[in-house]
Amino acid sequence: MDDARVKKAGFGAVLAVAEFRAMWTAELLSVCGDQLARVALAVLVFQRTSSAALTALTYALTYVPSLLGGILLAGAGDRWPRRDVMVAADLARTALVAVIAVPGVPLWVLCVLVAVMTLLGGPFKAAQQALLPSVLEGERYLVGMALRNVTMQGAQLAGFAGGGALIAAFTPSAALALDAATFLLSALFLVTGVRRRAAIAQAVRPAWLSTTGAGIRLIWRDPALRTLVALNWLAGFYVVPEALAAPYAAGIGAGATLVGLLMAADPAGSVLGGVVFGKWIPEHVQVRVLGWLGIAAGLPLVVFACRPGLVVSVVLLAASGLVATGYNIQGTVSFMRRVPDAHRAQCAGVNSAGLITVQGLGAAAAGALAEVLGPAHTIAAAGAAGAAVAVPIARAWRRVGVVDR
Repeated sequence: MDDARVKKAGFGAVLAVAEFRAMWTAELLSVCGDQLARVALAVLVFQRTSSAALTALTYALTYVPSLLGGILLAGAGDRWPRRDVMVAADLARTALVAVIAVPGVPLWVLCVLVAVMTLLGGPFKAAQQALLPSVLEGERYLVGMALRNVTMQGAQLAGFAGGGALIAAFTPSAALALDAATFLLSALFLVTGVRRRAAIAQAVRPAWLSTTGAGIRLIWRDPALRTLVALNWLAGFYVVPEALAAPYAAGIGAGATLVGLLMAADPAGSVLGGVVFGKWIPEHVQVRVLGWLGIAAGLPLVVFACRPGLVVSVVLLAASGLVATGYNIQGTVSFMRRVPDAHRAQCAGVNSAGLITVQGLGAAAAGALAEVLGPAHTIAAAGAAGAAVAVPIARAWRRVGVVDR
């Protein structure tokens, strides 16, 4: 019975769902545009200031404010129709990026606009994650999440690779204008392809901060939700190779031109992992081994203590990314199924905001530790620490792990 269900719920089956197809296309457009914008902003700021510090600050602004958006604004998807929240965020970002693309915008204005644009990504993503379980049911939800992982990782790679070529052919402002167009097209796909569902019925809407606190309390009081969040936040350890790609490449004599190859290895492994776990491994098996996958994702990184060459390093990073994708996809599916619909957007926002935070802290700590241990041994230490922390998480999952079907 399980085998028949898995065969039926393939990538083609989820793409046959018109609403999911519209959401998937909208997200794909946005991700491609965002990656292009990150490259364009870095080039634009450096051209105008010749400052590496200001360039790095602007790049950081394309990530950091989503922490606040994920915590403070995610509840919008529980208070208003989720499709409306996504469309409103897309339209607002269209306007913001259009202003950023205007040549000669003062640098401080540009930074503020970029921060606000990134802030709006929090409620968009939370509303999207909360809506997906209503669009895809049963096995299709897991397969749909796997398909999203495959295509979004591929879009990030394409956006980074194609962004440089596009900016070389045109200008950063033209690339930013294209990013604005992707947000507008995303909103159009959502309006025309996704049914508007009413907001979760509430006789009296609680205060905004009360809603935010309710999501955090819900996660904290449920052992299964706490365990799934802890599993997801292992990324704070496993982001270290990406953060140290440049100094590690220099340390093994690979040269600056191959830094991109090292950074692309984990996403490439994630793409393969999305196919493996999305199409070939039954969901009940994934649920059973979820904790063990968290441990296994760190083990390839331990080998970096031996300072392997470029090819072996790429293979190890890809293997870690492949395994991590398994617990990320199934962990998110199990988390969203377990959260009551009335709090899905807020809880998704808290989970995502925490993920961004631990990745930032992990990258910062790795940089400091690498000054003492060196990049290779820091990566190995992060892998060992991640695997060690995952052991009690895996034991906890054995006690509380269930899947709500």
